Amino acid sequence: MSFQSEIIKWYFKNKRDLPWRQTTDPYVIWLSEIILQQTRVEQGLPYFHKFLDNFPSISHFAQASEEKVLKLWQGLGYYSRGRNMHHTANLIMEQHQGVFPNKYDDLIQLKGIGEYTAAAISSFSSNEVKAVVDGNVFRVLARYFGIHEPINSPQGKKQFYTLAQELISDQTPSIYNQAIMEFGALQCKPKSPNCGECPIYTGCYAYKNQLVNSLPQKIKKTKSRERWFNYFLCIKNDRILTKQRKQGDVWQHLYDLPLIETPDEQDLDGPELLEKIVELFGKHVKITHLSHKKHVLTHQIIYANFFALDNYIVNFNQHSEIKSALIEDFKQLPHPKIIADFLEEHIN
Repeated sequence: MSFQSEIIKWYFKNKRDLPWRQTTDPYVIWLSEIILQQTRVEQGLPYFHKFLDNFPSISHFAQASEEKVLKLWQGLGYYSRGRNMHHTANLIMEQHQGVFPNKYDDLIQLKGIGEYTAAAISSFSSNEVKAVVDGNVFRVLARYFGIHEPINSPQGKKQFYTLAQELISDQTPSIYNQAIMEFGALQCKPKSPNCGECPIYTGCYAYKNQLVNSLPQKIKKTKSRERWFNYFLCIKNDRILTKQRKQGDVWQHLYDLPLIETPDEQDLDGPELLEKIVELFGKHVKITHLSHKKHVLTHQIIYANFFALDNYIVNFNQHSEIKSALIEDFKQLPHPKIIADFLEEHIN
């Protein structure tokens, strides 16, 4: 049997029963694909159901506020994807009369939809002959066919996409694409795959050459940027100080706490941090350290110290980005995960 036939045979025997596999609705498939990007199925499944329950159609999604979308997205990370989804929903209502496109050339024009997502939606919803190439597919192809070009190099991407398109050319796209993705997720795993139970191991280049743990190749990324955030929990009566993060930085449009960023980790009695605290909150504040958290993003590492403040005075005219909100209202706003976790621990 051919490589494709073996993969498909394995798929029908081992595939997971996932809700987006029961439909050809491009809107539902789009929801699942965006939510599951760089997210495990187990983590993404509750979000998929939550989004579909709140927005059963593209028109419901478009009518929602960005704030509600981001609140439902909270905890997934990569918040730009949630914003892009909201933008795309409105664009589809305006330019596609509320009908979600199911063809690659239309899908690739939409914000937040790249080559992989456009291929997935078009092949799953309309059987368009477009090969999906995600991390799982890269891994299967690199190992089986012995491709040493890095998957994140221009030459490597071209080689993988060309091969993937050749392999799907005489297949049923919706079945083959899902089969090879599922094979990479469950069988040809990144670490310690069970090659002895693999139906195609006899033809696998990596298995025969003891390179399973070496393929695929990837160019190493540059070192992540490190940042130090000093957050201040300021509560009086039933109100809390908060601010909305600005555009052009991490977590844009989400809500966090008053923040002083420093170039490195600093003690409270350090002159630079103390000067900024006095400038922001006044001289006679009582400061209590609450917790320290580390939050790893794709290109940044955030080291956050959380402090509680008493006897603070804020000049709201001078610091217009800081607002006072009812605690219960603040809890309903969308927050970065690091803030949501902190609130769960320290505010009942």
